[in-house]
Amino acid sequence: MQSFSPATQPVQERERHGLVRVAAVAPALQLGDVATNVARTVEAVKQAVAEGSRLVVLPELGLTGYSCGDLFYNEGLLERVEAGLRLLVSATRELPCVLVVGLPWRVQGRMYNAAAVIGRGRLLGVVPKSVLPTAGEFYERRWFSPAATVGVDKVNFDGGEVPFGADLIFEVADVAGLRIGVELCEDLWSVVPPSSLAALAGATVLVNLSASNEVLGKAGYRRELVKQQAARCLAAYVYASAGPGESSTDVVFSGHCLIAENGVLLAESERFDFAGSRAVADVDVQWLEHDRLHSSSFRDAAAPVVFRRVQVALGECPEVVAGGGRRPLSATPFIPGSQSRRREVCEEIFAIQATGLARRLEAARAKTAVVGLSGGLDSTLAFLVMVRAAEKLGWGRERLVAVTMPGFGTTGRTRGNAEQLAAVLGVELRTISIEAAVRQHFADIGHPEGQHDVVFENAQARERTQVLMDVANQMGGIVVGTGDLSESALGWCTFNGDHMSMYHVNVGVPKTLVRYLIEWCAEDWCREEAGKVLHDIVDTPISPELLPLGLDAELVQKTEEVVGPYELHDFFLFHLVRHGAGREKIAFLAGQAFAGTPFAPVVDKWLEVFLRRFGQSQFKRSVMPDGPKVGSVALSPRGDWRMPSDWMGEVG
Repeated sequence: MQSFSPATQPVQERERHGLVRVAAVAPALQLGDVATNVARTVEAVKQAVAEGSRLVVLPELGLTGYSCGDLFYNEGLLERVEAGLRLLVSATRELPCVLVVGLPWRVQGRMYNAAAVIGRGRLLGVVPKSVLPTAGEFYERRWFSPAATVGVDKVNFDGGEVPFGADLIFEVADVAGLRIGVELCEDLWSVVPPSSLAALAGATVLVNLSASNEVLGKAGYRRELVKQQAARCLAAYVYASAGPGESSTDVVFSGHCLIAENGVLLAESERFDFAGSRAVADVDVQWLEHDRLHSSSFRDAAAPVVFRRVQVALGECPEVVAGGGRRPLSATPFIPGSQSRRREVCEEIFAIQATGLARRLEAARAKTAVVGLSGGLDSTLAFLVMVRAAEKLGWGRERLVAVTMPGFGTTGRTRGNAEQLAAVLGVELRTISIEAAVRQHFADIGHPEGQHDVVFENAQARERTQVLMDVANQMGGIVVGTGDLSESALGWCTFNGDHMSMYHVNVGVPKTLVRYLIEWCAEDWCREEAGKVLHDIVDTPISPELLPLGLDAELVQKTEEVVGPYELHDFFLFHLVRHGAGREKIAFLAGQAFAGTPFAPVVDKWLEVFLRRFGQSQFKRSVMPDGPKVGSVALSPRGDWRMPSDWMGEVG
């Protein structure tokens, strides 16, 4: 994974594309010293705003410290809290952000463990904690009452009335999509967290002011809890916990800060730092809203609570902010970011593909599987999957057939690699030249052989498909398709040619992942002689090999020179289909992901090609064969992607 590259980045440009910077901060705490804690809070918020943050979340009871004990009853401490809050509201008046701070709040003879939400010199609202832990080292009910006991919906502050309750959502009017729901510590650990209800009511960013102490293993559990709540709510989740400045009488606090988005951890602080801790990330509220629209389980869930909305306008951040982007952004989103999990990921992908093919062979009562093996990337992956499927079925490799079909553009390199790979893995390879048959076809339809147009190319692809289909019929088998997800997106296949098979094992695998899988096979599964062949296949230029060879039998047709680099197209595909991003946002993200690479100057050119070809190629996808879904992006017309085959508008 990589982050946005530029050293500086305009805030307004990020926010126009739905990217909002948020911060979870645990400043160094002076237990019981409200004035010092307010000053440190102001300093932390100013630093976060200088970096472009629109939301700053601080720990539970952060103005006093969580571990004050019976001093929460002390009138002097409570008066200092009220004065400190007024000072905090005033001191942050010019800061274009929402800050959420923890403090004790008295109303109607009860005291609440609460979160004060502040924006542009206003106390926007106060949210009391709903679930109070009263077991083991926690005994909050000694001092506080739960939100369910609240008998008012407003409280007085500084001469005015302020919304009070656990039913508040804070909407930022001038940052599109930023709607904030608030809960405190134990609320998240409850059976039905209040944040779940806030998410159903529209909150896109959920915040948690916490004082979670540390015991062995708890940090990992907390991290997973935050990630899972973000995933369950299709939301961003910003978590700030009390730091080591709290009392260590019985427990120790670490200042653990976390930011997650839809199941993915975006940022995490160091723990146990007396100087304070912080986590900063850019969350994508536009993507979250897209996923909610896409999720029937989210749309069909009724919010059981009617939430009140509190609006605030923040104004503009500084035009340029130091530090660039704060969000993991991979230039190869289909490739696993963790090398440590490489084997696990590749084995799972192969298991999905091979199991799907084995099931199809079994259901078809096939006696064999037939694949066209050209020596290129896609046919190699399909061939390896076929071998795996045979193993699952308990078949010997003698039941498998690979066919290589040299034509006008076949190179000695690809043909030799096909022959070596089949021999090393013990699979029968048949060589059937298509040149004579295609020449006869040209004569039949009156097409000049020297006219190297789409007819010249497609005739070869369709002849190869005919050969494979007929060989499969002869042997009572099925044809294993080789086309991948990237080719399906671009329509880079011959209709009723390589577009067709009885089962398309690669249909869910984009080109960049095809290469990754074969590289892994070469290093792990098929080492030694087969590995050498696979490495050479990976290094071979991608080509359909449909145009005649040049001087010295050189390849003249290279796919990426015609349709563009697959690294770019797979990036475009991921963000178009998975995130619902439009043209401008895809270009913006690609500009960040590929900054400083040879691809950067050509992003716009190839994005235009991708979007045009994607829109024009739906008619091919609408009738494509069955094949297994492998990742979160798929284009099956039976499930994941449905659009008119005669689409005339813009895509993106």
